[in-house]
Order: sequence, then C-alpha cells, then structure tokens
Amino acid sequence: MGKKIKLIQCCLLAIALVSVTYATPVDTHGQLSVKGNKIVDKNGDVVVLRGMSLFWSQAAEGRDFYNADVVNWLAEDWHANIIRIAMGVEGDWGPGAEAYLTNPEVHKQRVKTVVDAAIAKGIYVIIDWHDHNADKHQAQAIAFFEEMARLYGDKPNIIYETFNEPTSQSWSTVKRYSEAVIGAIRKHDSKNIIVVGTPKWSSEVDVASQDPIRGYENLAYSFHFYASDAHHHQEYRQKADAALNNGVAVFVTEWGNSDASGDGALKRSNMDTFMNWMQERQLSWCNWSIVSKGESSAALKAGSFDKDGNFVHSASTQGGWSENDLSESGKYVREKMRQYNPAWEPTPVPILKKIPNEAVELPHGVFDANKGVLIYDQNHDAQGRMR
Repeated sequence: MGKKIKLIQCCLLAIALVSVTYATPVDTHGQLSVKGNKIVDKNGDVVVLRGMSLFWSQAAEGRDFYNADVVNWLAEDWHANIIRIAMGVEGDWGPGAEAYLTNPEVHKQRVKTVVDAAIAKGIYVIIDWHDHNADKHQAQAIAFFEEMARLYGDKPNIIYETFNEPTSQSWSTVKRYSEAVIGAIRKHDSKNIIVVGTPKWSSEVDVASQDPIRGYENLAYSFHFYASDAHHHQEYRQKADAALNNGVAVFVTEWGNSDASGDGALKRSNMDTFMNWMQERQLSWCNWSIVSKGESSAALKAGSFDKDGNFVHSASTQGGWSENDLSESGKYVREKMRQYNPAWEPTPVPILKKIPNEAVELPHGVFDANKGVLIYDQNHDAQGRMR
C-alpha cells in the first residue's frame, strides 16, 4: 500500500524532565516586616523564625564555628531558618582572642563569612553588636552598621540587632543610642528589621514598650531569658506579654536552657514552659549557643585547652554532628527545631535535556533530530493517533 509522507516543521528542541529542588525559608517568606506586634512575611502572614546563636566571636571555644559548613548543617539537619552572629565588641580574652574594638577587621571578616553563607543557603541572619556597653561605643557601632547596611541592605535575609544586652543603663539611654544607630542603618537599608535591646540584659521589654521608638518602621524589641534560672519565670514572661499587649513586636534573640550564668543544672519543666509560651505567642527565637564550652547552655559537649593553650573542640567545627556530639541542651533544641520548623518543601523544576543527534523511530513515523522535522504517514497525526 502506497503511503503519502508529510513533512512537518518541528520546534521540539529538548525533552522536559522534572527534577526536585527546595524552596528555602527566604524563598518562601521573602522580605520580612513588622505588623502590629507580629513579624510577617512578604504575603503578610505571621512568620516564626527559630535557630541558633553563635558564641562570642572572639572566644576560642566558639569562633571556629563561624563558617559556611556550620550554617549549612544547622539549616539542613536542625531545620534552622535563622542564625545569629554574636560579634564580641569588647573583652580581649588573650592572644588571638581580641574583641572587635581591638581587631575590627578580623571580626568583620567572621561576620561576612556567616552572612554570605546564610544568604547562599537561603536563611535569615542576625548581625548582633554583642556588647553590654554599646552606648559607650556609639561611634564604632554606627560605622559598623553603616558598613553592613551598605553591603547587605538589599538582601531580605538580614536582621540587625543593635545592642545585645544593656545592663544597668536606663531605657532613655538605650533609646537615645538606638535611635542614632537606627538612623544610620536606615540611610542604606529602609526595609530590613532592626531589633532594639532593652534594659536589664534585654528583659525589660515592657518598659521599652511604654515609650517605644517612633519615626521608623520594622522595629522589634529584644527579650532574653534563661529557662532554668530561679528568677526567670512567670515574672519574665509577664514582661514580654505586657509589651505584646502594648503593641510592639518581641524577638527572643537569645535564650538559654541553663541559668543566667550560661551554666547550672537544666530544669526540663521550665524549659518546656518557656518553649510552649514562645510557641503560643508566635515568637521568633535564637538559642544560646553553638559552642563547645563546658557550660550547660552550650549546644555541643565540652572541649578543652591543651598544654600549649590551644583549644581542642569536642566535635567537628564543620558541622556533621552526631547525637553523641550534642549536649543535653543541644539535643533538646535540635529536637524542638525539627519539630516546629518545616523541612524545606520540594519544588518541581523543569530540567532540559538535549535529544540525541540522530533519527528516532516512532510508532507511525520518524523524528529526524538533525533536520528538526517529524515525518509521519497520512493516516496518523503527530501524536501517533489515527486520523
């Protein structure tokens, strides 16, 4: 039987296959902002960030964890969607352990390493001026935050924390300092959230909320607690509840499972009470801290100094930790983070694969890849169906 052959120009250039990639927290939530007493995402939905704080950046027990591998491990294995950089501003703890005021370039490089890693991984990052006397270092803080805002102000990943923990300073002193630093940041970054420290080790958010900073958007106020401390109980939570009722956003940029010294016996019932309280109030948080120091707040088991004064860590400084590497606090926080933070959601992405440069036989014709044409008989259409 004779066949009439048709030539149909074909635009088929590739075969579409489906691969799976993952939407990161920043892909999902995008630019954060403050709406009332809540932190919301690009869609206006409440977002809760949960992650870890690094330790003082000058400390031998903690500075080696300021690297991309640790950021990636916390994001992937712990499901962290935020990391906090605790840049130690003052306090020189020996040779090689000088603080920012003594050796600013070293600390800025540590900050940039972690910020760049967080941006690449798609999680949020707090740049924290980790200082108890920031009001005495206002000029240095302004210069630092202006530099960070110029570098990273266009990235939605960034959150600024301008004063870790005021101690005996009044709110009026903290407020005056904060307004100056906020103004400097806003010259270069008009959108990203700024977290303001509050008096008495960032516990008196209620006091700050009675006289909040005005004239700027997207401000939150820091609240710190240590769950096993005898004094950090209902009275502390009431302070934060009062601030929320006064309409300001509260961000728990630092909390520990230990007592306020960073050490001491852990009290599981207190830990659970605070955890449930944060969950109910949709508060974002960072746990103190990724360090292998001999303290119960440390997430990793204790390392030690050798006879030459070099610190030997108990676990890898590149992440990849087993459960045996973690302290009691580390196990608890990892469990809660994996419970509350969703794993990154798979997103189908088309991957294009070239067709081989040869003729391919089809049921009712031939596709010639070199000529880009499909040849089929007159009784069937291009899909091989009977006419």
